Amino acid sequence: MSERSRVAAISAGFGVTAVVIALLGPVLILLGLIAPLMGFTSFALAALLGIISLVLGIIGLLRTRKSSGRSGRERAWVGVGTGVALILVLLNGISSGGSAPPIHDVTTSIDDPPAFSDAVRNAPGRANGVDYPDGGPSVPDQQRNGFPDLGSLQLSESPADVLERCREAAESLGWTVTLVDAEALRIEAYDTTSVFRFVDDIVVRVRPSSTGSVVDLRSNSRVGGGDLGANAARIIAFLEILQNS
Repeated sequence: MSERSRVAAISAGFGVTAVVIALLGPVLILLGLIAPLMGFTSFALAALLGIISLVLGIIGLLRTRKSSGRSGRERAWVGVGTGVALILVLLNGISSGGSAPPIHDVTTSIDDPPAFSDAVRNAPGRANGVDYPDGGPSVPDQQRNGFPDLGSLQLSESPADVLERCREAAESLGWTVTLVDAEALRIEAYDTTSVFRFVDDIVVRVRPSSTGSVVDLRSNSRVGGGDLGANAARIIAFLEILQNS
């Protein structure tokens, strides 16, 4: 009877555990049993376990080659497979943020950013501030370097018409609109990310201009430091809808 490789068995154990943790986090978030940040942390732990399972799995494959006389090669492959899968998911998440700066407060008007209301300041689960620049005095320069093309949008329509178009654009993107102030020409909304259910607040400001209207936005994460470019991507998607509608 051949000797079983303990390394191969351990690698499979790490791999299966990592997958369970990775899948369990989003489910618990969806059920409201843990906070989004905790779920994100659990995925980071799963990725670490995945790396360990990959390394141990490779060692297990070496220790269970035919000449070794040891069994358990299939378990080593489980460790390698689960480890590679989790690492690929992690790398995909990192690459989606590209070279985005580690900020979570983004606006189209750095010198005169739209302000959030007290309702946003007191929103449930908010750990970050709402006074610009939230995240430190280097945030404006980091945004300029990371998103140099982000700026106000000039439109030829009247402010009232543009405000309505902004409301329609926000709803088309799946944002939850919480305020439409026709007098102040402001919209507030929030957007929830699909997997970890992070909530980001958005304010849209419309002002009259000599040629029609000017639109500015600000998107700010309720929790966390860097957002992997999510807030900037949200603003860009919104502006593209306005430009093309």
